[in-house]
Amino acid sequence: MNSSSQIRRKIYLLFFSLTIPFIAGAQTTTYNQLCNEVQFGRSFSEKWAGELFLGGTFSSTPNDNRVLSTNIQRYVSAWGHYYLSSRWKFTGGFAYYYNKDVPDIGQYFSPEYRISLQATYYIHKIGYTLFTRMRGEIRFIMNADSVFEDKYRYRQMLKFVKPINGKTLRGGIFYVLATEELLFKPQAKTTGVTFFDRNRFEIGGGYLITDNIQVELAYLNEFMPRDDGNEMYNALEVTVTFTNFLSNLKKAILPGSKKENQPE
Repeated sequence: MNSSSQIRRKIYLLFFSLTIPFIAGAQTTTYNQLCNEVQFGRSFSEKWAGELFLGGTFSSTPNDNRVLSTNIQRYVSAWGHYYLSSRWKFTGGFAYYYNKDVPDIGQYFSPEYRISLQATYYIHKIGYTLFTRMRGEIRFIMNADSVFEDKYRYRQMLKFVKPINGKTLRGGIFYVLATEELLFKPQAKTTGVTFFDRNRFEIGGGYLITDNIQVELAYLNEFMPRDDGNEMYNALEVTVTFTNFLSNLKKAILPGSKKENQPE
């Protein structure tokens, strides 16, 4: 056996040794979901930009397999971005999650406030973009006794985006994407696995209707290993993004009200 085959074998053994205990150690409950999100982005300068996300999640339950019959979550989040260079972006965010009372999936009414700090490193190549995102979260979640607890989580994501009918993302371009994200919750005040929280894998594609309007459709598989029973979510994600929405709307309603060379 050559050295490359030995290396591949070691990787396979390591992968299975890590994943089999999670999968085989407990029964896995599977849910199907629909996640929809509208994003509004605005650039303030070459270095600064902001975003506002509005979204919701629908889910099947053990007693009802119709995905759209049960809304389990609504949320709003605001983000501020600082572009240090063409490779580094630093972000701060604040979000509110309204997690509804859904006993069928073991979810009680648990609103959450979340503060996020993250850094993104881009690897720009001709024909595709690869970037990794490092995010830390401070979460304030209401428990079953209606008391807010502070919880902490770290997220590491790798994302690949490739335009199909062009070299850059602009109006009229289709693209494909794939992401892999690992979530960890050190010192979390929760039951079950205390360090590794979940794995999120996403694959899909999108289309830029214009330079400022974008539609994306993706499949998300989320696996959550737990001591008392693993959970798996199969989610269809629909995302619509508007960039500089208000200023573009004003230009459409009142043409000529703003010179093209005037900054946003």
